[in-house]
Amino acid sequence: MRKNILFITSSRAEFGLLYQVIKEAKARKNINTKLIVSGTHLDEKFGLSISEIKDANLKIDYEIDIDMKNNNDDISIINSISKGISKFGEVLKKINPSLIIILGDRYEMISVAVCASILKIPIAHINGGETTEGAYDEYFRHSITKMSHLHFVACEEYRRRVIQLGENPNFVFNVGGLGVDSINSYKFMSKKELENDLNFKFSDKNVLVTYHPETMSSQAIDFSLKQILDALETLKNTKIIFTMPNADTGNDVIFKMIKDFVKNNNNSIAFPSLGQLRYFSIVRIVDAVIGNSSSGIAEVPSLKTPTLNIGNRQKGRAMASSIINCSHNKNEILDSLKIIYSRSFQEKLKNVQNPYGNGGSAKKIVDIIYKHDLDKILKKRFFNLHTKI
Repeated sequence: MRKNILFITSSRAEFGLLYQVIKEAKARKNINTKLIVSGTHLDEKFGLSISEIKDANLKIDYEIDIDMKNNNDDISIINSISKGISKFGEVLKKINPSLIIILGDRYEMISVAVCASILKIPIAHINGGETTEGAYDEYFRHSITKMSHLHFVACEEYRRRVIQLGENPNFVFNVGGLGVDSINSYKFMSKKELENDLNFKFSDKNVLVTYHPETMSSQAIDFSLKQILDALETLKNTKIIFTMPNADTGNDVIFKMIKDFVKNNNNSIAFPSLGQLRYFSIVRIVDAVIGNSSSGIAEVPSLKTPTLNIGNRQKGRAMASSIINCSHNKNEILDSLKIIYSRSFQEKLKNVQNPYGNGGSAKKIVDIIYKHDLDKILKKRFFNLHTKI
């Protein structure tokens, strides 16, 4: 029986992971694929990353604009969720796919999950069971889990957590992290190629910085980021590459502070979006990835590059030994960087193991979807763990 699979992507980071699954699905007989592009992909402020999708020669069936360019406060985000429910609902009803594949925890995807649930369309959810205590993505992720029917998680700890949420173990699969698939698929750019492409010269020391709003924090974003920027400003003979934040509450503050920093520090440069090939190629060259991006947790360890994870946005995720956690404190950030540059830590990097596996996740996901009768997974029951409380 032919399966009609719908993929939906709304951000640069999530598309980089989802792309491997799309490619794998397109290669299979008896699977038709459709693609909806939405969210920050359609906005120049965030790098207009729809161009990356077009460069990958993927057919885009629908573009759905939910007006995210001004999403720097709570009400604008609520309005985007509302627009998403209205617009996604109409298109999903028209397409009526056999299965929708949702990756991650973005608030845009809550809109999709709500519409799919009402329209009785099964959902396959990738990257459930994770925790990010510093962001409201935490709520969205677990909510999407409860509206989904097939679950593809990145490690065994997350599989247990999805089951704990009442999902049937027979439909929860530990497939590893898709980011590792992405890394394994690329022929990386050389330092010279990057320098020509970015119009930027690397130094003997280099760092890559991505900082997103901590949406569950009571601490002001400008205070938190200033601690990081003050620490970076003291680094000697170091080039600093920034990638801009996603569309969360407070992103405008981060945009402005980074732009001002780059203007006043000629050893730095900022990009709205690098694209995965350039991003991972840079990760291989730099001495550390700094900030609070999920990529620093799930993918960067596979390249044996250290991550300095700042604050609580990623708190609760499984982490490799190449990751150092610290608070938003200038001195603690600088002390952590000293550890990263130490000989003992550099030696330890050679044996780092990524808890999210060694690749092959996309194939596992499509194999599982291929063998399941999607007509029989829609109705589900709460799976009780028979333990005393």
